[in-house]
Amino acid sequence: MRFSVDLTSYRPQPVFSLGADFQGNAPGGDSLSFNNYYMERNGAPFFPVSGEFHYSRMDERRWEDELIKMRMGGVNTVSTYLFWNHIEEEEGVFDFSGRRDLRRFVELCAKHGLYVILRVGPFDHGEVRNGGLPDWLYGKPFEVRTTNEMFLSYVRRLYEKIGEQVQGLFFKDGGPIIGVQLDNEYMHSSAAWEMTTGISDEWVFRGDEGETYILALREMALQCGLTPAFFTGTAWGGAAYSPKVMPLWGGYAYRPWIFYSHRGEHPATEEYIYQDYHRDGVKCTDDFEPAYRPSERPYACCEMGGGMMCCYYYRFIYPYKSVDALANIKLGSGCNWLGYYMFQGGTNPIGKNGTYLNEAQVPKISYDYQAALGEFGQLRESYSRLKAVHFFTRFFGDRIAPMETALPEGASHIDPNDLSTLRFAVRADGEGGFLFINNFQDHRAMPDKKGERVEIRTAKETYVFDVSIAGDENAILPFHFDMDGILLKQANAQPVLRTEIKGRSVYVFMVPDGMEGAFRFEEDVKVSGGQPFFTVRKGEREVDVLLLTRAETNRLFILRDGSLILTDAALLEDERGALRLETAEEENTVLTYPADRLTGSAALRLADQGVFGAYRVAAVRREIPVEVRPAAPHRWTVWVPENALDGLKDARLQIKYQGDIGMLFLNGVMISDNFCNGDTWEVGLMEHKDRLSGGMLLKIAPIREGANVNVESAMAARNEEVKALIADLYEIKAQPVYEISL
Repeated sequence: MRFSVDLTSYRPQPVFSLGADFQGNAPGGDSLSFNNYYMERNGAPFFPVSGEFHYSRMDERRWEDELIKMRMGGVNTVSTYLFWNHIEEEEGVFDFSGRRDLRRFVELCAKHGLYVILRVGPFDHGEVRNGGLPDWLYGKPFEVRTTNEMFLSYVRRLYEKIGEQVQGLFFKDGGPIIGVQLDNEYMHSSAAWEMTTGISDEWVFRGDEGETYILALREMALQCGLTPAFFTGTAWGGAAYSPKVMPLWGGYAYRPWIFYSHRGEHPATEEYIYQDYHRDGVKCTDDFEPAYRPSERPYACCEMGGGMMCCYYYRFIYPYKSVDALANIKLGSGCNWLGYYMFQGGTNPIGKNGTYLNEAQVPKISYDYQAALGEFGQLRESYSRLKAVHFFTRFFGDRIAPMETALPEGASHIDPNDLSTLRFAVRADGEGGFLFINNFQDHRAMPDKKGERVEIRTAKETYVFDVSIAGDENAILPFHFDMDGILLKQANAQPVLRTEIKGRSVYVFMVPDGMEGAFRFEEDVKVSGGQPFFTVRKGEREVDVLLLTRAETNRLFILRDGSLILTDAALLEDERGALRLETAEEENTVLTYPADRLTGSAALRLADQGVFGAYRVAAVRREIPVEVRPAAPHRWTVWVPENALDGLKDARLQIKYQGDIGMLFLNGVMISDNFCNGDTWEVGLMEHKDRLSGGMLLKIAPIREGANVNVESAMAARNEEVKALIADLYEIKAQPVYEISL
């Protein structure tokens, strides 16, 4: 089919500063600020990419390497909840030790060049017990989430303790903390009071005081030493808004919460339809109904679905291609801040009195969230695919941030069940820009698209894109794209990054699946060489172009010195430039550009592959025997030899089973649990390596078919009657995790 977008009458919209409430200055002269379109760093457009990482939901020994993985994946900002009931589980007793050591976590973020957003509550949600409120608040003579003086006095005490922990770590002090989020989803969302849930099904008060409450928290935070460059707030669903707080948005296509009332299949959602989120008077088909004029604030996100937990009544294997497709949709719809919830999965701590601190709808311990980085550091396909988007915003975000969205007629009202109409959007400045294409739809299988044509008409030229794209794929295609003074008219390839290798400019492009990488340069440009590596020249200007497949781009990392490495493993580069591989494979082939990047290291140089140097990197192979013995109905003892993890970075127990809930115990204490969804359940053993000699117990709670509780007795007896119990252990093994220095 033929589609068109007319930019011939393009007029730029007004851009203006948001003022003192949204800016900060660091001692070294750096500045952060916002205008109504985007964030600025030192007066230039800056594109934030934030990922949620709940520090108290992870053993502190894992923090640093997971933060490095986030940075290597293109994240530049870490967002983290401070759960009140993790900090002050017992009234008046604050705990900032171990996995609750907020200061150390923030300092590690600073060490690796990551900004920080603190989400300080008092109410967070985050699938934590009571939404993060301590149990002991339930028995107080006031309602929570109000401006009641007694409630605010407790919040003040909390904020003061947090302020003490992060003193000197704000942007104005030269630290990494740039933002603070106040009470989450105020007046929109709540959580069950786990004190009563299942008995009275009572819920935490969602609030009703609007901006008054938000401003009271903001003023109190400032008084308590929480002094960021700006404050943020969740804006969706009619949540309370204040002009002094940056409204942040999100989007989830996989929604377990609907199964509180919904029965049947999950419907396809509107999340994969392009909208125009920064234009006044435009009616979007999702829940975007801001309490302000859209043109007066940037469209920015803090909770795009970077994964999703399985809830008891909705279990599914998360499609990882959905994450970068959502990032593409948000970018094409005008987003100038990508923020994921979650980016890093976690494991909930157990309370001091044995209380489970997750809420009842999710597993008691695990909060893996099927995130881009799993709770034990696993690299998911979403992590690999997102790098193409994140590198794009890092190297070309200053170009796209000022650009406006333009949609073809009817684009924002495409039915999610319409799998045939091409979904696309344009962001442009009137002369050049990017064509965004999405061929993914949640809860549906999108067919390949072939032979589609999109015309983009500007005042000076018409660009014609002949588009083919694979099902579940997405793309960002440039037009009128400057490459160091050489004009790329258009390309059926996605710009990923620009680097300098041995004094030469190199542009890396990706060919999305289902496309052919075609380039059209201005007429006086000469091209030498051929794909996948060629040189373009215009007069004395010269740049190199490296063209990668989607699979190759998924393996791509860029180092601090601009070098490129392709590997299936997790690549970690520390602040000094030292390189390590974290891998479940004892042998890896690593490709580098320039080809001699690892010469002189322990890696074995192989025959080059095109412009890439190829290296063999190996560890000493390890086998971890696992002995499994039946113990009782639906129970097995699991034995891993003492010292089995010596010399390894980690080992992941991999469990394949059928049943309702899996639970793993060590010395009688649950260390992991899982709602069975048909996928392999993984449990990291590093935290428990010194206690494995006594063996573990695996319990599979069976599916109870035809369950009924018989209460027909004069003596108040109750007895469960079931037609069948379904529980089976298929396989359990331990996967070694190696760390190899390069």
